[in-house]
Amino acid sequence: MSRRLRRLPAILLPLVLAGALVACGNDDGDSGSDDALHGITISGDVGKAPEVKWNGKLDVKKTETTVVTEGDGDEVKEGDQVSANIWIGNGYSQEQAYSTYDEGGKPEQFTAGNDLNPVFKDAILGHKVGSRVAVTTTATEAFGESGNSQMGIAPDDSVLMIVDIMDIVVVLDGPQGAEQKAPSWAPGVIEDGGKVTGLDFTGTPKPDGKLRSAALIQGDGDKVEKGQTITVNYLGQVYKAKKPFDESYTKQPASFAIGVGQVVSGWDKTLVGATVGSRMILAIPPAEGYGKQGNSQAGIKGTDTLYFVVDILAAS
Repeated sequence: MSRRLRRLPAILLPLVLAGALVACGNDDGDSGSDDALHGITISGDVGKAPEVKWNGKLDVKKTETTVVTEGDGDEVKEGDQVSANIWIGNGYSQEQAYSTYDEGGKPEQFTAGNDLNPVFKDAILGHKVGSRVAVTTTATEAFGESGNSQMGIAPDDSVLMIVDIMDIVVVLDGPQGAEQKAPSWAPGVIEDGGKVTGLDFTGTPKPDGKLRSAALIQGDGDKVEKGQTITVNYLGQVYKAKKPFDESYTKQPASFAIGVGQVVSGWDKTLVGATVGSRMILAIPPAEGYGKQGNSQAGIKGTDTLYFVVDILAAS
């Protein structure tokens, strides 16, 4: 989902990575310690926090990737929705800088497409589910000229990234289920070629300050549970506005954890319990959206009620 609706960005979104990976290294299905890893030894099972033994300060001149453990699952292809655990270390200090394993091993979920930074994309694209892939690179290639202060990685540091490819998630092409009668409070949904392009507020009553949600299409999939990562298409528009302030239908579906504060509370409270395949219509008052401060970047005032169409395409 758009950063406009996130409280905290997912770890992959802030990475401004440049350059492509050069495929090389160790494909023997065990630990890696060849030239591409500069003597670093990586051990442990895929799906559990890696054990890293450094060989002194990591000094790298280019980006290289090594298959530490080769999985036997499906190969990741362009456009696949992938879940992966990520470990990042600072090659100068030889210390962990970030790990999804610190959050109970809950993987990140994302689309293997052009929206991903090139280095990370190449670390997963073409590799199989169940693989552990290691990348050695410079901080500037990994995060841009400023490095990543949030992780304590300076521009002159080097970086070790370890990616465990956990699964490929099946994502629906669109809502799938039984159509439902729209509630009286909901605006009309405008579509063009099967894609939602806007909301029609003709005859829509003035917002009453309540958080509201309804299924326009009742999905026939499983219920969304708190803490799951869901994949959605969405469009958001302020009440009576002429055009949306954000949408994903002309881009790629968005993925984020639900019910845990990564998105505005109105989404957390209404999408948990909905079923995969559903098209939901939401009315979110300021208190469940951006509060009194609004969101100036999106043109949202602190008094605006937000309306969303959300198609739930996957949950894992």
